Amino acid sequence: MSSDSAANLGLGLGLRNVHFDYLLKHRPKVDWFEAISENFMDSGGRPRYVLDTLAEQYPIVLHGVSMSIGSTDPLDMGYLTRLKALADGVGARWISDHLCWTGVNGMNSHDLLPLPLNEATLAHVASRVEMVQQQLQQPLVLENPSSYLRFEQSDMDEPTFLSELVARTGCRLLLDVNNVYVSCFNQEADPYDYLRRFPMAAVVQFHLAGHSHCGTHIVDTHDRPVAAEVWRLYQLAYEASGGASTLLEWDGNIPALPDCLAELNKAKLCVTGLLETASAIGAPPQRSAVSTPVEFLVPDVRAQTRESV
Repeated sequence: MSSDSAANLGLGLGLRNVHFDYLLKHRPKVDWFEAISENFMDSGGRPRYVLDTLAEQYPIVLHGVSMSIGSTDPLDMGYLTRLKALADGVGARWISDHLCWTGVNGMNSHDLLPLPLNEATLAHVASRVEMVQQQLQQPLVLENPSSYLRFEQSDMDEPTFLSELVARTGCRLLLDVNNVYVSCFNQEADPYDYLRRFPMAAVVQFHLAGHSHCGTHIVDTHDRPVAAEVWRLYQLAYEASGGASTLLEWDGNIPALPDCLAELNKAKLCVTGLLETASAIGAPPQRSAVSTPVEFLVPDVRAQTRESV
């Protein structure tokens, strides 16, 4: 990833198949698209045709969900080879994934599982980031995941961990502002303090998304407009970073593409200080069904979701 490829691309949308027909017909005014790597790296046919067609007109970024950078399983070199081929094929500006693990012993949980943040984990992840970067021949971009509990083994906070990871590997960061709010609420931490200590110089991209507020905890569902609190955090983060490419994720109850664009374009008002009223930002959060299951937690554990374990 060169300095040119990491330039601020503007405002982008996550590429979702429900919008394929609209995109091919209308070629809307959006600055760039982020494609989920796994949705395209092993597929051809129409999905790849759509991605290749859009890549001729829009910058493309790849965002993965199964690199499993924190797992103790060996890195899947076949996966990385196919990922690089996809990135080369669509001219991806960068490749991102999550600071997490997704499985162990060859089993995939299909979820983004958080890590204990300590020196042993840092050394393990740093060594794997270096291997990935060597295979991809570019810096890896890592996202802060949403989390619901804090590990007893953690003796670093996330900004410190990520600062050290950047220093050791030269990787870049994707700051998911919604995840900051979700994780800090669930762990009774201060999201503004989190942002003050985040290594903003390493940020090449922001994520914005909606969440489900369940009273005692928040679940990262990506199924509604961005919350007012997240817009306020984004404004501060954008200013602190000097500006970086910003993307809206919407993965459940996905509205028509013009409605997604209307939500995304609020970011323009946000960074200029014009998006300040609750009515302009959207309705207050409501409790509803969530796409990430939490009912497997027994009641006494759920009651401790805001405590260390």
